[in-house]
Amino acid sequence: MQKTMKYSIQQKNFTEKTNKPDTEMINILMVDDLKENLIALEAVLSSPNYHLVTARSGEEALKCILKQDFAVILLDVQMPGLNGFETAKLIKARKKSKNIPIIFITAISQDMEHVLHGYSVGAIDYIFKPFNPEALKRKVEAFVKIHQSHRESLKQTEWKNSMELEEVNLKLNRTTIDLNKTETLAKVIGDTLLDTIVTFDASGMILSINPMVQKMFGYYEEELIGKHLTAILPVIKEEVDRMAPLSIHSLTKSATGKILEGVAIQKNKNRFPVDVQIGKVIIENHSLFVCTIRDVTERKEIEKIKNQQFNLLKRVVEERTLDLLSTNEKLKEEIKERKKVADDLFVSLERSKKIFDASPCLMAIRSIRNGRFIDVNKAWLHFTGYEYVKVKDQVFDWALFTCIDGNKVDLCDLQLNETLCNLKVFYQSKNGERRCGLLSTEIIDIQDEACVLILVNDITERDHLEKEMLRLDRLNLIGEMAAGIAHEIRNPMTTVHGFLQMWKSNNQPLSPQFIDVMLDELNRANSIIKEFLTLAKNKASNKTKQSLPKIIDAILPLINAEAILAGKRVQYDFEPCPNLFLDEKEIRQLFLNLALNGLEAMEIGGTLTVRTYSEKDMVILEVKDDGYGIKPDILEKIGTPFFTTKEQGTGLGLAVCYSIADRHQAKIKVQSGKDGTCFSICFNRYSPETPYLNGVKQ
Repeated sequence: MQKTMKYSIQQKNFTEKTNKPDTEMINILMVDDLKENLIALEAVLSSPNYHLVTARSGEEALKCILKQDFAVILLDVQMPGLNGFETAKLIKARKKSKNIPIIFITAISQDMEHVLHGYSVGAIDYIFKPFNPEALKRKVEAFVKIHQSHRESLKQTEWKNSMELEEVNLKLNRTTIDLNKTETLAKVIGDTLLDTIVTFDASGMILSINPMVQKMFGYYEEELIGKHLTAILPVIKEEVDRMAPLSIHSLTKSATGKILEGVAIQKNKNRFPVDVQIGKVIIENHSLFVCTIRDVTERKEIEKIKNQQFNLLKRVVEERTLDLLSTNEKLKEEIKERKKVADDLFVSLERSKKIFDASPCLMAIRSIRNGRFIDVNKAWLHFTGYEYVKVKDQVFDWALFTCIDGNKVDLCDLQLNETLCNLKVFYQSKNGERRCGLLSTEIIDIQDEACVLILVNDITERDHLEKEMLRLDRLNLIGEMAAGIAHEIRNPMTTVHGFLQMWKSNNQPLSPQFIDVMLDELNRANSIIKEFLTLAKNKASNKTKQSLPKIIDAILPLINAEAILAGKRVQYDFEPCPNLFLDEKEIRQLFLNLALNGLEAMEIGGTLTVRTYSEKDMVILEVKDDGYGIKPDILEKIGTPFFTTKEQGTGLGLAVCYSIADRHQAKIKVQSGKDGTCFSICFNRYSPETPYLNGVKQ
């Protein structure tokens, strides 16, 4: 009854105190980076009840919030550094300030997106500049009233808490009174527990101990009364997880209420692990401690077994984890490599497709098994005149014929190791036009299907142009020789003309000597004309496949006879060479001109060396003399018509040799020095005119 009356009086006093006018100033925080805006806000909100606090940045505003509480925060949105949204987010993240209402004031961000963003970070209201002073003032007053109401509610809550605390103290006093009553009950409980319970003072002297000590330690109760606690508990584990000798001071100071591990010792000196828990009580201003000691030998054995199993399992898991990590790394590397290969393959396919489509050559991919056209490029469609939809995946006979013998090239009958390279062929377009090209093939696999890649470099226009240029070159050569031949023929004609005039004026027969001179001059003129015609005419070569050494060997006796008559000799070396397509008569003429020039260039006793051999894709005829060589200024004019260093020469022999070599797609190389001159005629083993038989170059 007294307690209820006391509570009513305190409640009345608290009500009277709270009903008194509150003279405490209300804190309002205004945040804006412009000073003039802060001045305007102060003018609007100026009041004796308000404590206006200003901040020029978000960082400064956060510092103010740490120092004091605010009823409301007026926050500008656009500020350097932390803007209004970021500042509001940080304010709401702090527990003490998260309930402070925030009013955003802005003159720029009036979009609904920015307004919603402001409300999402914790704004209570959003005011746009220029604002209505009276409206702002009324809104601030409303938030101030809410703040005052909240503060009064907190005060009343604090008062209630203090009253509850006082009631708890009363209950504690009553508990202390009842403690003596429970002491007997506690003693009974201590006697029946399986743990040893020891009571000791601040110096560690044992004051009491329960009967469990006899079973656990082998001591009677009276044997341990008055002895130090270390007699049964010599070692305790400290907080740093290491065993150390028992220290009463550290044990009673920092271990109270905690469960510690330790090592206990029995009367027979056997040691065993225990759990120790310390409790502290104060009786009549004296500190007493209660220690509970529990034997954990069985638990430790179980833990040991568990630890062994755990360690074993841990090792297995670690080994398995390492294996999995290693496998995972390998898998990652493999995935990475496969991705790289896939990317490279995709890029390669894209690049190949673009090259295939953009190639100026006719390109087609055809199945060897059934002759089906798998794909063709734009150039193929352009030159042949066919449409793509009528060619794709279709089978029809697109015939190619060799230029030499006119045999059909069967592209679907090629073996896997056979390829063609620059075979000159003819093909017919859709409109019947006959065109010329250089055919090359390659065997490829597309989705496990053997295919032939056909590439034809269309040279129809180039072929026409080359023939026209050859004709013009011959006409140009004839024009150049016309001036020279006029001079060369005029000399013997002048001699004949002079003798005939002399015979006419004297009316006497010419002497046989003069007639011989005239015949020599006429033969000389005839020889010049014959050489000229040989060089100038557009002769069609009659080429057949034959051995170059055999052609040279057939006319070698003639060269030997000429050499013996001149007191010189011929040395020859014929190595086995691949057969070539040659015009035998032209090759004989070529060799005779070079051999006779070589014999004339040497003195008596000289040796003319003739060799035939193959080197890479070339077959070479070599004619070498051991004369004095050709001077550099003369070497540059070798092969020019009517240029000669001989007294009786026409200057057309080497020009004919160069013409013959050109018709055989051969090159003449000249090397000259003090040791003599060497003419090398290099025939291309695989010239564009070399035919194919059954798809194989011969």
